[in-house]
Amino acid sequence: MRAVQADRIESLDDYAEVEIPIPEPRAGQVRVRVAAVGVGYVDALISLGRYQVKPPAPHIPGSEIAGVVDAVGEGVSGLAVGDRVMAMGGRGFAQFALAPAANTLKIPDSLSFAQAAALPLNGLTALHGLIDRGAVAPGETLLVLGAAGGVGIAAVQAGKILGARVIAAASTPEKREFALIHGADAVINTTPEGWRDRLKSALNGAPLNVVFDPVCGPLFEAAFRSLGWNGRHLVVGFVGGPIPALGANLTLMKGAALTGVDVRQHMLFEPALARGHLETLAGWTADGRLSPAVGRVFDWADFGEALTFALTGQGLGKTVLRVDGDL
Repeated sequence: MRAVQADRIESLDDYAEVEIPIPEPRAGQVRVRVAAVGVGYVDALISLGRYQVKPPAPHIPGSEIAGVVDAVGEGVSGLAVGDRVMAMGGRGFAQFALAPAANTLKIPDSLSFAQAAALPLNGLTALHGLIDRGAVAPGETLLVLGAAGGVGIAAVQAGKILGARVIAAASTPEKREFALIHGADAVINTTPEGWRDRLKSALNGAPLNVVFDPVCGPLFEAAFRSLGWNGRHLVVGFVGGPIPALGANLTLMKGAALTGVDVRQHMLFEPALARGHLETLAGWTADGRLSPAVGRVFDWADFGEALTFALTGQGLGKTVLRVDGDL
């Protein structure tokens, strides 16, 4: 089968198309004929060896896959050859990929493979953050920074479904319009000068209860200082440059919490909870409450451009690589 692989993990230029054997599913695994794979900022970091966990070489990128079940391993139930699925697995830049059955879900016919590939990681990050770490309640106000990116727009959509009033912060008019289209109640730009005043105006007298922050950039401290009593600032990622610091006294003065959201460890230590969140996401797509936000879709030949584009963090929604156009 064809796959995209690098024998050393140093540069995106090291990745090339190769021919490798089709993998065989082990117990508890399914093999998926891949139609599309999600391509996120984290995928690009991992491919460069810059993520918190460095993969072994040779490396095939891609952790979010969508396609059709091609084979099932021993002990797998509830999934059969021919099922349309989305999965959290690995080595998705390939014609066939293996995934744990526990992280593989059927998708409704109404969901395209591109949408299914855009959903699992971003949606799971949003739900883990907003529900498990942020305890967002109906009627609360949620600020989403980096709101037009893949995980940001997932948090906008999930926040609305969970009953929050959502304020989306984004850097350009195009990104702010994108957030409004996907359900944000209000939008503000991210220019630091005067930002807290603009946020105060958008709050319209209500307290700011939760900050969902995949950027952790120049607005990090200003956002935390804007929280109301018992506020929660969710640290999701660091695409905004150098990692910021926060005076410990601010948590005491605000009665607020600074809380980490690590979806990798969530899946490792809380697999049943993570599976439940994935099932929730699948249910929301089936009943029409959630429509995954697909951004740019790249053809297979442009895999390098897809990784490079994802690394910029400038896309709207989730970048997707089309692997098999015949599915």
